[in-house]
Amino acid sequence: MFEFKPLSEEGIGPALRKAEQYRLLNEPWEAESICRDILAIDADNQRALVLLVLSLTEQFGEEGGVEDSEPRELLSRLDSSYARAYYSGIICERRAKEMLTHGTLGSGPVVFDLLREAMDWYEQAESMSAPGEDEALLRWNTCARLILRNRLRPPPR
Repeated sequence: MFEFKPLSEEGIGPALRKAEQYRLLNEPWEAESICRDILAIDADNQRALVLLVLSLTEQFGEEGGVEDSEPRELLSRLDSSYARAYYSGIICERRAKEMLTHGTLGSGPVVFDLLREAMDWYEQAESMSAPGEDEALLRWNTCARLILRNRLRPPPR
């Protein structure tokens, strides 16, 4: 129906900055679209892949939003083991937060499991991080606090 107009090579840097700006403006759909334009001409652009994962997960729970499958598939294209682990944690954490916000009665154990999975991913990322690179540790702490604040419990075994 439409043939998308290709982005120029020279336009990649400004487009990445624009995608980041749209994310900050809480407009993940626009950031997603820009990332797809970048990846159409530079399929291995690591920053665009990360921004696309983040943009997609920011749409969890929205009408017409996305499922976990596409962001998870994108992780395999990331060059860094650290990034794959860290953003796996982000996917789980954001799905858990979406369920906390929009979840149904009794979803607590599922949310608990998602947060614990995120914490496992963050621990993996933390084991690969450079000294002073504490992003994964901070995310782990956030998940722990969400579990405690919401009095989440694991599912009965």
